[in-house]
Amino acid sequence: MNRPRSNEMFTLAEIESVMPVVRASVPPTPQYAWPLLRAHTGVEVVVKHENHTPIGAFKVRGGLVYFDRMKRERPQVNGIVTATRGNHGQSLAFAGARAGVGVTIVVPHGNSSEKSGAMLALGAELIEHGRDFDEAKEHAVRIAAERGLEFGPSFHRDFVVGVATYAHELFTAAGELDTVYVPIGLGSGICGVIGMRDLLGCKTKIVGVIAASANAYRLSVDAGHVVHTNSALTFADGMAVRVPDATALEVIRRGTERIVEVSDDEIAEAIRVLYSATHNCAEGAGAAALAALMKERDRLQGRRAAVIVSGQNIDRPWMQTVLAGGTPRVG
Repeated sequence: MNRPRSNEMFTLAEIESVMPVVRASVPPTPQYAWPLLRAHTGVEVVVKHENHTPIGAFKVRGGLVYFDRMKRERPQVNGIVTATRGNHGQSLAFAGARAGVGVTIVVPHGNSSEKSGAMLALGAELIEHGRDFDEAKEHAVRIAAERGLEFGPSFHRDFVVGVATYAHELFTAAGELDTVYVPIGLGSGICGVIGMRDLLGCKTKIVGVIAASANAYRLSVDAGHVVHTNSALTFADGMAVRVPDATALEVIRRGTERIVEVSDDEIAEAIRVLYSATHNCAEGAGAAALAALMKERDRLQGRRAAVIVSGQNIDRPWMQTVLAGGTPRVG
C-alpha cells in the first residue's frame, strides 16, 4: 500500500516511561531465528515469542499500562467490566489483580473453556452472553451502566502503548528486517508495531494478517471506512472480529504494506510447522503470521522476515485435532 507513515499514537518517551511498568511483570520476550523454519520456508524467519509472557499472550503488556494509568488518574474506579474471547480478559484480570481492582469479564457462549478457566483462576468474575465477541461486548456495556463499573474497551491507547513495548524489543534486538507479519484482532498489536517502526525509523514493511472467514479489516481497508460483517467463524478466536475499530483502521490503512488473508486450514498447518520446528505451542491467531509468511514465501526468498507469535492459548482438544492433521471447525 505504501501509505505515508505516522507515529501519532505515541512517542518514544512514552514507551520508555512505561517500560518499568511492563518489566515489573513481563521480562523481554525472545526473538529467535529457528533453523528448521528457514529449512521449511527458504526464508530466515525471526519469531517474536509473545507466547512467553505470564498469560501466554502479548496483551498482558497493555493491561498493565491501562491499570497503572487508572490507579494514578482515576483512583476512584473500584471495578471494570470488559468483553473478550480470552487473551484480552486474561490481560485485564492479571493486571487488575495486581492493581487491586475487580474485573468482570463477559465471554460469548461456547468460549474456549481453558481461556475462561484461566480468567477465573486470575480472579475475574465471568459471565457468558451472546453468540460472539461483539454481542458479548454489547452486554458488557449494559453491565457497566447497571453496576456503575468502568467499561474496559478492547482497543484503547494504553493497550497500544503497552504492547508497543514488544515491537521495541523486536526492532532493537533482531537486526534489520525486510518484513514483519502481524495478526490483526481488534488492532492494538499491529498499531503498536506500526508506531514503533516509524518512531525508530526502520524501513521494515508491515503486513497485517487476518482470517479469511473473519475478514472485516480487509473489507474495511479496501472500502476506506469501517465495514461490519455478519459472522467471524474461525477457530483463530483472537482474530474473530466482525466490527473493526475506526482508530485502529486508520493506523492500519496508513502503515501497512498489505493485508493477507489466511484460511483456517493454513493456520492449522502453521501451528503444526511451528510445533515441529520450534516445539512452541501457538493458538490460531498466534500462528496466523507464520501462515501468511508461508503463503508468501516465494516473494521473500533471500530476505529476512519476522512473525509475531501473539499467543499460545489453544484448548487441548483443538490442539489434538491440529497435531493429528486436522482443522478445528466452528459454527
